[in-house]
Amino acid sequence: MSTYQVPTLAEMAAASKTPEILFWVGCAGSFDERYKIVTQAFVKILNKVGVSFAVLGPEEACTGDPARRAGNEFLFQMQAVANIQVMNAYEVKKVVTACPHCFNTIKNEYPALGGNYEVIHHSQFLQQLIHEGKVVLQGGGEFKGKKITFHDSCYLGRANEVYEAPREVIQALDVELVEMKRCKSKGLCCGAGGAQMFKEPEPGAKDINIERTEEALATGAQAIAVGCPFCLTMMTDGIKNKERESDVQVVDLAELVAKRMGI
Repeated sequence: MSTYQVPTLAEMAAASKTPEILFWVGCAGSFDERYKIVTQAFVKILNKVGVSFAVLGPEEACTGDPARRAGNEFLFQMQAVANIQVMNAYEVKKVVTACPHCFNTIKNEYPALGGNYEVIHHSQFLQQLIHEGKVVLQGGGEFKGKKITFHDSCYLGRANEVYEAPREVIQALDVELVEMKRCKSKGLCCGAGGAQMFKEPEPGAKDINIERTEEALATGAQAIAVGCPFCLTMMTDGIKNKERESDVQVVDLAELVAKRMGI
């Protein structure tokens, strides 16, 4: 972690500085070993292009999304209000997060509790940086000319209609974007949006993430790109189930961009 800077809002406030964005890391980005790599990749990009940002660090708590989805409205409001109080105290205006669940909750559900911010998913932010010429993609990278398919996260896609940003990021990488039969507004959930990641599935013919993985493999893609920590886990498990780890990678958009930037 020492190779790049990750300032906290508390540190910046103590120095009388105000960052352009609050990078909301989220539970997965903080604690999941695989997704920590994505967090680090995104931070490297922010540092490389000189974006002024900060994280809440120990002051960041769960958004309350899992509690509300599970029906515990009381716990959701406790967690949400605590976060809003912290963010409002720092006068946060703009939030960027790599987690569609955090994105959806802070963007659409916090305003009712007094938390009004401009909320951007990291795919949208990366798209902006590429459009502005701040992110310069070098060489071909390991996926140059190869096929990549993108799996739409439910909370990014159908819930918030963010379809083009992640695809524009992928297309800027000098690769061939191939679509699954069910994509964009007709995309199939990986299962985590319905909590299948946190419990054993109900009896049935097939796990939903296996069904989705089969659709991805049918495109002939050498990589499955995602923009969500839970999708990353579910699709990775699907690839393991199919014993295709040796020839198909599951990667987050931030990892793809960081690699192409040579960082």
